[in-house]
Amino acid sequence: MTTASLRRKRKIMLGLVGGIASVAVLSACGPANTGAAGAGSPEFTILHHQDMASFNGTPKLINILGQTSCAAEEKAQPISFELIDQTAVDTNLTLLAGQDALPVLFTSPGSKELISDFASSGQLLDVEKALDDLGVLDQVNPAAIDSLKALNGDTLYQIPFEFNIEGFWYNKEIFAANDIEIPTTWDELSDAAQKLEDAGVLPFSAAGDQGWPITRLLSGYIFRDLGADALQKVADGEAKLTDPEYVAAAQKIADLGAEGYFGEGVASVSYDAAVAQFLTGQAGIFYMGSWALANFNDPAQNQIGEDAIGFFPVPAVDGGAGSITETPANSGLTSSMSAKLYDDNAAAWLKCIAENYGNASLSEFGSISAFKATETPADLPPLTALTQESIDESTGGLLWFEALFNQEATTVSQANGTGLVTGNLTPEAFMQLVQDALDK
Repeated sequence: MTTASLRRKRKIMLGLVGGIASVAVLSACGPANTGAAGAGSPEFTILHHQDMASFNGTPKLINILGQTSCAAEEKAQPISFELIDQTAVDTNLTLLAGQDALPVLFTSPGSKELISDFASSGQLLDVEKALDDLGVLDQVNPAAIDSLKALNGDTLYQIPFEFNIEGFWYNKEIFAANDIEIPTTWDELSDAAQKLEDAGVLPFSAAGDQGWPITRLLSGYIFRDLGADALQKVADGEAKLTDPEYVAAAQKIADLGAEGYFGEGVASVSYDAAVAQFLTGQAGIFYMGSWALANFNDPAQNQIGEDAIGFFPVPAVDGGAGSITETPANSGLTSSMSAKLYDDNAAAWLKCIAENYGNASLSEFGSISAFKATETPADLPPLTALTQESIDESTGGLLWFEALFNQEATTVSQANGTGLVTGNLTPEAFMQLVQDALDK
C-alpha cells in the first residue's frame, strides 16, 4: 500500500473516531497490513471499542499526539484505527490471535483468563519490560501498575491509559458550618456522619440501586483493617469472607445504614440521583471514583461550585494493618500491544506515548492518565489538580471488593450489597451468600 493510500485510509478511520458517525467492524481476516509475525507493521494499527467516553480519550489523544509530539513516529508508522462494538471485543481478539493477526495496539482482553491465554501463546507484549527497556517506566504511576498486576498477575500486559482513584468527596461548606474536621479514622468518619445527621443533612449519598457503591465501602474498611492483601487471601483460599474478622468489617458498613446515614429509600437511588444529591448540597459526603470529575466540572450539574468540594482518602482503622496512603484505584479500560508486531517503530510509538500522553490528557480534557504529566495547564480545573495531588501522594493501589471474584460471586455481591445498609441482610448472611458463590 502506498503512503498516499495509507493517508487516505487514516483520514477515513479518524473521521469515525472524531464523529462516531459509523463503525468499521473488524472482519474475520483481521486488519489489513498487520504484516507477518515478527515483521512489524507498516501502519500503527489500533483496534479500539466504540465506547463514546473512550473516544474522547485514548484514540483521539493518540491522534493528537500523532500531529504534535509524536509526528515523527506517525510519519514512520501512520496511525490506522479499527473500531468495534465493545461486546464483541473478546470474540474478535480471540479470532485474530488464533490467526496471528492482532493489530499493533488493541483494547485489552476483558478477562484474566483470556489475558493469560494470549500471553502464554506469545501474543502479548510485556509492557513493563518494554517501558523499562525504553527508559520510560518511571512515566507510569506505580499505583496503576500495582493495581493491574494484582488483578491479572505478576507481568504487566496492559497499558493503563486511564487512572481513577476512589475515596470520599465532601462538601467543605457544610463541614465548616458544622465544625466537622476531615476524618482520618473510621470512628471519626462515623462521628462526622452523626453531626451531619443532627444538622439535617444527608450524611452519605450513594447509588444503592447499583450495589457496588456499598461494597466499595466494605472493601475500603477491609483493606484498612486487615491489610492490602486481605481479599487476595480470600481469592487464594487462605481466608473466607465468613471468617469473623471479615464479618466484623461488614458489620461496620451495616452500622452506618442502621444509623440512617444513607437516608430513606437508598436501595432505589440511581447513580445520577446520587451525584445530584451531592452536587445540589443535599448530602455532605459522597464515596466515588475520580471519573466523577466529569460531573463535578460541569457547571450545569454542580450547583455547590468547584470550590465547595474536597477529597479525603478512606480513613484508617484504629489498630488496623492497612495504610491510609494505599489508595483504591483502577485503570479503567486498558490496551495491550502485539508482541509479534513489536518492532522499532512500535517501540518508538510506545516511548512517545509514555512521555507525552499524560500532558495531552490534562491539557485536552482535564483528565488524569496513569502516565505522569510534567506540565500543568493554567486552566486546569481545581478538582482535577486536587485529584492529581492525591494520586501523587499514594504509595500503592488497592482493588475493589469484587475484583478477584468469579462472575457469579460478583453478581451476588452487587445484587445484595445494598441489603447491608437497608437491614435486609445481616452481615453474616451477606458474607455467606458471596462466599457460597465463590466456593462454586
